Amino acid sequence: MSVPDISVVILCYRAEDFVPVFVSEMKTALEKHGLRYELVLVANYHPRAEPADRTPAIAAALAQQDPTITVVARPKEGMMGWDMRSGLTAARGRTVAVIDGDGQMPPGDVVAVYDHLRAGRFDMVKTYRTRRGDGVLRVVVSHVYNGALTLLFPSVRVRDANSKPKIFTHEALRRLSLGANNWFLDAEIVIQASRLGFRIGEVPTVFLQNPRRASFINVRAILRFVLDLLTYRLKTLWSRGGPSGS
Repeated sequence: MSVPDISVVILCYRAEDFVPVFVSEMKTALEKHGLRYELVLVANYHPRAEPADRTPAIAAALAQQDPTITVVARPKEGMMGWDMRSGLTAARGRTVAVIDGDGQMPPGDVVAVYDHLRAGRFDMVKTYRTRRGDGVLRVVVSHVYNGALTLLFPSVRVRDANSKPKIFTHEALRRLSLGANNWFLDAEIVIQASRLGFRIGEVPTVFLQNPRRASFINVRAILRFVLDLLTYRLKTLWSRGGPSGS
């Protein structure tokens, strides 16, 4: 089996009927660019959820008809970070991108970060959001989180750590030792990438409104984000023997 130019990990949690729409748009964007690809649909689920999440069945039906699609659908053992890690582990392309499958990030952004990665010989490329359609609270959360990240980890020089899509070379991705199971995973990625000396590129994007569901992020998420940053900072200081390891 040939190795794809790109694996696109699509986080599909509770996307349900929107999954076929997003997959179709993603395939169109990749095929117009002439890329050999695989799509990894991450449809992990809560077994006791009410109502039951139909996403795993919808993703499986797509995969039965399309050999470019792989599905990861397991009972949840974590939050977004666990979902993302399970998808990244399954990807086998020369480059690996990850994007939320709710439509807030246009599928064409995957092509944009892929082109930037290849043209600049980067190890990793990510987007940063120049405009957001998801409300004032999410803007405040993002500013607080990115400010805390920069303060606690001065070696990190990226904008908007949580923004996707992110893309990696296969070799760079395998150098990361990721462990976060929640929303902190995006920060863990950029912290480790910065410390490993990755060449990181960034491209602008517009973050769209999601009319199908409310955001999973709330006020409590701000405290959780900051607590995770502080915990990770203390852990890295301990492992490096003191404050000199930034």
